Formats: sequence, structure tokens, C-alpha cells
Amino acid sequence: MITATDLYKSFNGGAVKALRGVSLTVNEGSFAAVIGASGSGKSTLMNVLSGLERADGGRVLACGQGISAMTDKRLTEFRRKYVGFVFQQYYLLPHLSVEKNVRLGADLVGNKDYLREIEAVGLADKLKAMPSELSGGEQQRVCIARALAKNPRILFLDEPTGALDESTGRSVLDYIAKLKAERGFTMVMVTHNRNISEMADVVVEMNSGNVVSVTDNPAPKTAAEIGW
Repeated sequence: MITATDLYKSFNGGAVKALRGVSLTVNEGSFAAVIGASGSGKSTLMNVLSGLERADGGRVLACGQGISAMTDKRLTEFRRKYVGFVFQQYYLLPHLSVEKNVRLGADLVGNKDYLREIEAVGLADKLKAMPSELSGGEQQRVCIARALAKNPRILFLDEPTGALDESTGRSVLDYIAKLKAERGFTMVMVTHNRNISEMADVVVEMNSGNVVSVTDNPAPKTAAEIGW
């Protein structure tokens, strides 16, 4: 599903080397957790794998397509068709209701069945609510619904529970895990929380722009079973 080969990425004119020759494969339908300290390159790797950023060197193959050589237009089309994003910041439009925020994602791919995404994350009774009327966990679930309304083949998540308390964070992780099991999409989650990585099929650890280990997890835990 995703194969990265010898990725390099620098910032500030080369002063900050975020990726130093990273190679990685994420199998179709799996859940890969990317862990490491702040500044280890986790988010940069996710951004390059998803096509949000271009690497300075190396190649990325995703969904059978070489995205590294795509034009900006083709890369935008690729993200629209194949990729969903959930970030720590909610990025909801404050003047739009839950339904209309989710519909934004659905409209990108012509999905008319977007209400099922809102139902799937347990917010069917909040269709007309505005973001300011929702708790943090509810806002994050709207973000998940918006991402899934695109029917993505790959879901990228960057610290999706970082701004949530334990109870709400477990609830959000439980929703994500159940939806992944039902739909079979590939998932890549960046997290600083090693406990969350125990839910993944494979754990990728980064340090100083390098992948230092890739560990298969034969018995992933549920959101209720992990520590916090």
C-alpha cells in the first residue's frame, strides 16, 4: 500500500534535517503507529507519505502510484481521491454545522451517503450543532467523520488524541479502531504516546530523522486495554 525509499527532507536551507534516508513499507489494511520524541521526524514522514509535503530526495509509492514525481495538480487529485487526514487541531469551520463540516469532505468525492459517517462516530443527534457547542471529543469525531466521508484508502492521523483527556481520548481511539475494522482502510498514526502504539499492527520508531526500529505487534490491544 505504501512504500517509501530513501527519503530525505530538510528545512531552513538544510540546517534542520528532518528525514535522513528513511525507507519504510506499510502493508495494505494495516495500522502503523509512528512514535518518537518531539523533533524526531514523525510528522514530516507522515506529511511526505501522504503527499502534503514533497521530499528533497527519495520515492514514495502509495495506492500503486508514484506520488513523488506527480505534478502539484495530480498530487492534489491523489490526496482527494485516496487520502483522509485527522489532526490534533480540529480545523472545523466554526460557522458550519456538524453536517455541513462533514459534507465538505464528502463533496470532494461526490459521496451522497455522508450521514452514515456522522452516525458511525455517534453524533447523529448533533447534525445541526455548531463546533462551539461540542466538546473536544465530539469535535475530533466530526473530524474523523469528515475524513471518512471521502472514503479514503489511507487514513493519516497526527496526534489525534493529543488535546483530549484520557476518557475522551480512549473513546475517540475506540471509534477509529472500530471503523477501521469495518472498512479495512490502511492507517498511519503519529503519536508520542507509546501506550497508543500498542493498538497498532506495526510500530515504527523514529529518532533524529531516522527509522530506528520497525516492530510487528502480533496481539494489538483495544483502546480500553492500553495504559495512558
